[in-house]
Amino acid sequence: MSSPKGFARFIIVLTTVTAAVMELIDTSIVNVGLSEMAGSLGVSIEDISWVITSYAIANVIIIPMTGFLAEYFGRKNYYLVSMVIFTAASYMCGQSTDLVELIIWRFIQGVGGGALLSTSQAILFDAFTPEERPMASGLFGMGLILGPTLGPTVGGYLIEHFSWPWMFLVNIPVGVIATFLAYTFIDKKEGEGKKKAGIKIDYIGIALLMLGIGTLQFVLERGEAEDWFASDVIKVNAVLAVIGVVGFIIYELRVANPVVNLRIMKHRTYAFTLVFTFVAGLGLFTSVFVYPVLAQRVLGFTAYETGLSLLPPTLAGVIMMPVIGKMMSKGISPIPFIVAGFILFAIYSWMSADVSPDVGRWAFFVPLLIRAFGISMSQLPLINQAVAGLQPKDYAAGISLNNMIRQIGGAFGIAMANNFISQRYAQHRSDMVASTYDGAPAMTERMNAITQSMIAKTGDASTATAKAYAMVSGAIDKQAYYLAYLDTFRLIGVFFIIVLPLVVFLRKKKTAVAAPIDAKAVKEAMEAAH
Repeated sequence: MSSPKGFARFIIVLTTVTAAVMELIDTSIVNVGLSEMAGSLGVSIEDISWVITSYAIANVIIIPMTGFLAEYFGRKNYYLVSMVIFTAASYMCGQSTDLVELIIWRFIQGVGGGALLSTSQAILFDAFTPEERPMASGLFGMGLILGPTLGPTVGGYLIEHFSWPWMFLVNIPVGVIATFLAYTFIDKKEGEGKKKAGIKIDYIGIALLMLGIGTLQFVLERGEAEDWFASDVIKVNAVLAVIGVVGFIIYELRVANPVVNLRIMKHRTYAFTLVFTFVAGLGLFTSVFVYPVLAQRVLGFTAYETGLSLLPPTLAGVIMMPVIGKMMSKGISPIPFIVAGFILFAIYSWMSADVSPDVGRWAFFVPLLIRAFGISMSQLPLINQAVAGLQPKDYAAGISLNNMIRQIGGAFGIAMANNFISQRYAQHRSDMVASTYDGAPAMTERMNAITQSMIAKTGDASTATAKAYAMVSGAIDKQAYYLAYLDTFRLIGVFFIIVLPLVVFLRKKKTAVAAPIDAKAVKEAMEAAH
């Protein structure tokens, strides 16, 4: 099967990148609408957060299995069915009238969406020759950056101007068009979907994967809300996660036809690429989580204003992707880009940890621009490194596992941030309360000023003191959260710094570099890289 050219290739690029962006948008679009959803359905914020958890669990379970499922059913068939599932589930999410119904459809949406990421990447790669693949990585990387960042922007706009069901219904026209374009312009490989008889399904591996990764994702997503290991539910799921993950690893390394080929981890370059991918996913998703909460809870931005402040610098970073891809296609090593990207992200983290609580919306433009450049310069080379040093037959497993690790890195980062913010908030609040005891000169002066102001405005002297105490307590809460968020930015930056020395292990052996490339073998393998 020859690579498509001209208009056909343009449509394939548009379709696959749009599908990947749509899937990634849905990982974060509901974050800004939780309060409205909870109020509409009559449930608590803790309960409605299951809408996020169910999607993430389905995503992380299905992503590493995409290679096997696409081979079993045929890649084009699997891709089209996944789009239909995602689109139909989006409609049903928007029509849901109670929490349980919404959670179920959200999980089904995650099952459909999980296939779109890795399969879109493989189909996009097929549209380019092996020499042009870095450019394909650049185009796909645009989606990786745009998706999580566009989520809060789109969600904030829809909540502000419409209602929460539109956060799901907006997927329908995009999904329908993408499905039509994929059906029309994406070709089947020779013999695609006709190998079922010769494929042995790894039922035990699938079961262990679902148990281990599903419960691990549950622990990471729900740990903070359930008070971690003070909760029996978290304890049980943590034990199941250990049993599932350890059992999965042991079994997959021994079985002849594993659902996920973990043997590729023996390749040093690939194994250490996963470490960098984990940290990159942590930074990408955690920063998109921490910054909006800081902007809305402390700085007083609306959801839409928060999204708008993220958008321009992110678009600037997106423009960098094809440029970096072009440079890499000319033979420039990806390693300097990875180093520069991680350093830039660390700089962004420390700059964000030094912001004033009274800054305007555009005061974050420079730090967020640095973040966008850091993501551009690290994500694209890491996509390329995910297959560097692997045999072409292992590309499918390499891409899927790399995508799963990025998602798990994001889940771990958000769980870590939630826990760290709670701890640092409690510590900062305790420190401030200790210095604002009754009788302290500064406290007495502030209380008197607020009380007199209350009396002057309302004429009610009986409640003025109580209201003054409430105002002071609210101010302490806000300041404690502000300091906790700044501490969290610093913590994110630390991850990017401590992992940098491991870059020496990303270098390929000279013999591997000098080895001749079998373009035909690479092409055939990449066509199987789901």
